[in-house]
Amino acid sequence: MTWWLRVKGQVAAWQEARARWREDMERFRAAQRAARKNGETPAVDHPGPPPTGFTLLPWLLMVSGAVSDVLQGKAAEPWLGGAGLLAFGVLYVYVTFRTFDRSKREAVPTRVALLLMALLTTGLALCYGGNWLTLFPLLGLATGATLRGPWLGKVGLLLAVYAGLISAYHDGSDGVNIAYATFLSSMVTAAILGLSEAVRELRAAREELARNAVEEERLRFSRDLHDLLGHTLSVIVVKSEAARRLAPRNMDAALSQIGDIESVGRQALTEIREAVTGYREGSLATELTRARSALSAASVEPVVRQSGTPLTPQTEALLGWVVREAVTNVVRHSDAGRCEITVESSAGLVRLTVTDDGSGTAVAPPRESGGIGGTGLKGLTERLAAAGGSLRAGPSPRGGFTVTAELPVEPAEVPSSGPAGSVGSAG
Repeated sequence: MTWWLRVKGQVAAWQEARARWREDMERFRAAQRAARKNGETPAVDHPGPPPTGFTLLPWLLMVSGAVSDVLQGKAAEPWLGGAGLLAFGVLYVYVTFRTFDRSKREAVPTRVALLLMALLTTGLALCYGGNWLTLFPLLGLATGATLRGPWLGKVGLLLAVYAGLISAYHDGSDGVNIAYATFLSSMVTAAILGLSEAVRELRAAREELARNAVEEERLRFSRDLHDLLGHTLSVIVVKSEAARRLAPRNMDAALSQIGDIESVGRQALTEIREAVTGYREGSLATELTRARSALSAASVEPVVRQSGTPLTPQTEALLGWVVREAVTNVVRHSDAGRCEITVESSAGLVRLTVTDDGSGTAVAPPRESGGIGGTGLKGLTERLAAAGGSLRAGPSPRGGFTVTAELPVEPAEVPSSGPAGSVGSAG
């Protein structure tokens, strides 16, 4: 019963591999539909053919002519020919089903089975000819599926010449077609299966790298919080115990300890806000991607242009907040059909411009203090001014509304206030 358990295990492995392939195909089709809807390129690669031998089984229909000769009695010694075809089919299935596992593909039993296929194909082709010569392209297919590497070209060419000579010896002019079909089947099969295997390996490596990156970031953040809070909480605990002991006999000393606890707690709160802000703050590229998505969802055509030198993380963070606030205003208030976002950086200055073709109405009337727009734009103006830059917003001469932010390429120190405290929603 050991062989039966082995067969059941192999069938279960094939079913699992095919189920994974179907999931990959569903993800690919979903990404393709979404990309076609947005006019973009699918972000998911095609998974290629299923990584199981069932992919190569339909090619056995090529022996239907030889089977017909056996059933109709056209072949001499039909029982011998039928047994030969059965043995060929068993060897073909054995070889092709092992080609999707690299260790099995390169194992000695697989190579021995392929050699037996070659000897059996030669014998059947010499004995019967005609329809039986189509066994050579099937042999080439099994060879291409098994021998992937630097020797494939030479082996495929030698096999094609060998098949052509035997076919020419038996049927004359048909040798060229058999040689061409044998060479083509071996090369094309090796190319398709090799590329699909490479795609699967790359996808697995990419998923593994993504998992590792998430784990490393999680560990880094946990280490940062531990380093940030460990000492501070220890100090708070020690001073709280001291205040509890001093309270009954020396209230002034206890109040002094409580004051220290308050000071340490405020400092810890500031450090936590800085850490979380730095952890959550996205890059300009991320905000531009989100802007495209938000504008497209609001039926506004996004046009994004970016040129010039790379920017520092601080500059990207500030410009990212400008993009977010300006695009929010476009979506909520402008009634626009098109929005252009341009980022231009030169030797000493970077300029971000967000222009729409909407009504050109400001999100809120100007303040008496001279601020522009609503609370969000006013907060951004203050933040950019602290970094040595400026923000202008108003109706465009060509219609619509324009927000222009300018910053030096090397900005000054930006106050580490969280986004919630400085950038409100569009008002």
